[in-house]
Amino acid sequence: TERKKPVKKKFGLAGLVVLMVMLALGAAAEEGNTIIIGCDMYAPYTYKNGTGEFVGVDVDFATEAFGRLGYAVQFREIVWENKQSYLDSGEVDCLWSCFTMSGREDEYTWVGPYLYSRQVTMVRADSDYTELSQLAGKRAAVQASTTAEKALLRRENPNVPEMKQVLCFSTLGEAAAALRKNYVDMVVAHEYAVSSLVDTLPDLYREIPQTLYANELGVAFEKGTHEALAARLQTAIDAMREDGTAKAIVEKYGFDAEKSLGGVTDASHFRKAD
Repeated sequence: TERKKPVKKKFGLAGLVVLMVMLALGAAAEEGNTIIIGCDMYAPYTYKNGTGEFVGVDVDFATEAFGRLGYAVQFREIVWENKQSYLDSGEVDCLWSCFTMSGREDEYTWVGPYLYSRQVTMVRADSDYTELSQLAGKRAAVQASTTAEKALLRRENPNVPEMKQVLCFSTLGEAAAALRKNYVDMVVAHEYAVSSLVDTLPDLYREIPQTLYANELGVAFEKGTHEALAARLQTAIDAMREDGTAKAIVEKYGFDAEKSLGGVTDASHFRKAD
């Protein structure tokens, strides 16, 4: 009787090699189909839940939009004021974290706007401030390298009072802590980020019902790169708006869908805080 055991052993070894090669190629393909997104902790746009998973409006938008293009997404928390260095080094493929396009149109390859927002002011709940004009000559806290910082320093909007001091922090949480400790008199940030803090800690914070700046939010790739992918991503986001997916995402987080998605950039049309 012909013995076939050695033949089987030889085939098994060859099959193992083939399997290892296929797994390696599959892993490479999977890695190549993953978009690394740079973000910071900016609820309700990008933040972590109780299990440490990234959640938020931008996480849902990115997962759905890139998913329609065949990509998985991986969010990576970065030092926001150093965001350009992460793009330059290739550590992240794009920035998607409540990032304002307005005033930066020529600095990146943009997708958007996918949402519209306002810059508003938050004060301590026990303060007497009710209008922006009362904050002239006071101290403000902002997150570094954000639209809020530019709005206060450049004062291009007549609603913006002249500050005695503008302190820049690495995160919005640090800016809010400075307000809580009375180191500053106000914090300026995106309206829904402020609303998230006020809703969570109403005994500590309160929103001033006036708009400093209306702006457009976008997805930023390094300038001169990813043009084809950016165009496809824009098409996917447009489709999400048309089929109701975008509306469902923003309403999940308590946003006013008409104002967030409707393209209203005139500050007078944005909602007023209660």
